[in-house]
Amino acid sequence: TRFASDVAGDTLIHFQDRGNQTQVNTFPDHPFASYFSGNTVQICPVGALTASPYRFKARPWDLDQVESTCTTCSVGCRTLVQSSRNEILRYQGVDIDPVNWGWLCDKGRFDFQAVNSADRLGAPLVREGDALRPVGWGAALSKAAAAIRAAEPGRVAVIGGARLTNEDAYAWAKLAKGVIGTDHVDAQLGDGLPAEVVLGLPRATIDRTCAKGGTVLLLAPDIKEELPVLFLRLRHAVVNDGVRVVELAPRLTSVSDLAAVTLLHHPGAEGELVEALLAGSADREVGGIAPDAIAAAGALLAGGPVTVVLGRANVADTGAGAVAAAAAIHAAHPEVRFLSALRRGNVHGALDMGLAPGVLPGRVRLADAAAWFRDGGWSTVPAEPGLDATGILQAAAAGKIDVLVLLGSDPLANFPDTGLATRAIAGARTVIAVEQFLTAAAEQADVVLAAAGYAEVDGTTTNIEGRVSTVARKITPPGTARADWMIAAELARLLGTDLGLESVEQIWAEIEALAPSHAGVTWYALHSHSARDGIVVPLAQAPAETEPALSEAAEQLETTAEGGEAAVAAEAADTDADEQAAHAEGAAAQADAAAADDDGAGDSDPNSGAGSSSPVRPALLGFTATATAAAPALDAYSLRLVATRKLYDLGTATQSSPSLAGLVSGTTVRINPYDFDRLGVQAGAHVVLTASAGSLTLEAHPDAGVPRGSAAVLVNQGPAVGSLIDATKAVTEVRVERA
Repeated sequence: TRFASDVAGDTLIHFQDRGNQTQVNTFPDHPFASYFSGNTVQICPVGALTASPYRFKARPWDLDQVESTCTTCSVGCRTLVQSSRNEILRYQGVDIDPVNWGWLCDKGRFDFQAVNSADRLGAPLVREGDALRPVGWGAALSKAAAAIRAAEPGRVAVIGGARLTNEDAYAWAKLAKGVIGTDHVDAQLGDGLPAEVVLGLPRATIDRTCAKGGTVLLLAPDIKEELPVLFLRLRHAVVNDGVRVVELAPRLTSVSDLAAVTLLHHPGAEGELVEALLAGSADREVGGIAPDAIAAAGALLAGGPVTVVLGRANVADTGAGAVAAAAAIHAAHPEVRFLSALRRGNVHGALDMGLAPGVLPGRVRLADAAAWFRDGGWSTVPAEPGLDATGILQAAAAGKIDVLVLLGSDPLANFPDTGLATRAIAGARTVIAVEQFLTAAAEQADVVLAAAGYAEVDGTTTNIEGRVSTVARKITPPGTARADWMIAAELARLLGTDLGLESVEQIWAEIEALAPSHAGVTWYALHSHSARDGIVVPLAQAPAETEPALSEAAEQLETTAEGGEAAVAAEAADTDADEQAAHAEGAAAQADAAAADDDGAGDSDPNSGAGSSSPVRPALLGFTATATAAAPALDAYSLRLVATRKLYDLGTATQSSPSLAGLVSGTTVRINPYDFDRLGVQAGAHVVLTASAGSLTLEAHPDAGVPRGSAAVLVNQGPAVGSLIDATKAVTEVRVERA
């Protein structure tokens, strides 16, 4: 009961009755509908509470367990993966101080059922006529390699990678950029932020964000819906540690009740609004916010150290407003640090490993690091930056992509513009899906390669603060499904090149040697007792424990082989965010100076030699603000669309977990009462939303949490709200009429 009320803020269970009749129960007609209910089961001191997916499956002493990191979202909660008879039966939260304090959200706790799903792919599929047929790996890989070999490098593209481990992502980046030669690669699906923004802005840790007496500027989606355990940390900071939150959002969120100030602005107006906040005043309304509210919020931001939580609050716009806001803050206050709010499990690791246009592994620009990677053994490096996910899909829709690789991604379900995604899948000559499930996009693919998933592979993952931590194999994949790095290595072999990647440990050794942001972070350091909390990269200093004694290494290998915990209880190593940031800036400055002194480092041809001397390790990229157009003027006859997400969605992880699948809420359109009255409809009536991309009929409800001039919908609940969104437009305007 104390967890529910004090930690989660969900007062849904309490002591009822008196004396010997006292019991813990929910309130009448109010179910225990909390995103964090599983924590009450885990911390129940007498075992009286049991989660139904685990009930009667095993006793605690029947379970074999290994410590790992949750990849359901990008917070990176530490977890125990428990199994019996090669079946995952339970996840339990592990207490690590910098991240999750032992808590898990219910989606991360119960989506283990998807790992065990009978719908998992256990063998490759190849299209024969109108149907996909199971084939052997040799036939499937040969067909995929033949399609890639027949295409020009600039007509091959890869979308996805956030599902992968860091090692898998590096292997695919090396295949795409170092073998095939294409830079049309993007781990994001048009709903994130440009890679140079995520990688180049000075990064904060969760601890710094939630430090006592600080101020948090929230330019992000509803973090309770997308990064639930970060919500718990931020709630604790506000309630107990005096942290002030200034929230800029296109609609009320779960954080609004905690915020000192919430400014509900017009979609796309973040840049102009932040500039007014930094100025401390405004002589007019900005983004729908009155001058006095701007002045009050500006005063809070001027009152102490500020950390910005930055993400895409609305996928119905391009995110240009969020980028403009970040640029204005960084230019005015270089000391301010940013915590990313991108949600997909290992999207930050995928970006670190080069699965984005214009970058190479280690947070370096393509132009700066080409010679370094060629000297490190890469066969080739793309000559110029490629297309992002939106550009790739536009090119595919226009017939300019011969091979489209979907790397654990489904644009039909997850790309904001459903129409563009549909045209792109149809327009690509060959679609290769590397998947765990037969998703909507995989059903239309020409080759489907069955991939191993969470708890079936060893490796590492990277969270929102750049913390690298381990994930561990606990069970075997279904059928003949393979790890993603193995698939990449085999495709490279069929293309006539050896990636030189033979094991997860060896891949990490290459990452540590070549990726500048990961220098000094060895495989042994990551698996040492002192690194149980993970290691934030780049390092502030070289790790003290880079390679353990032979006896300790043997013990670690034995522990992994026996399926025991990958790391044992020990003193957690605290990481000082300011010290790390200072070191990173110093290292970058040194690298810049070294590069300037090196005569061979400035070759304009990325595939040419670097001169008489070896290339200098490239400097980490920094964020450079570019001019961003202001949001278009409001249309007096339309409402501006706000498209957000809920935690439980129509994705494969949720829908393949019976405990979660029934929790999808569906979507309605919610409109401010002022605009609702103008429509002349009653609550619950159906209205038609019409945009330039298409139209949709939804049930309408008044909602004071939506500002005037906006219409709010949920994109991941069905029906296809993405049919309204045009990914090329700065904002999405909709006309709303009675059905």
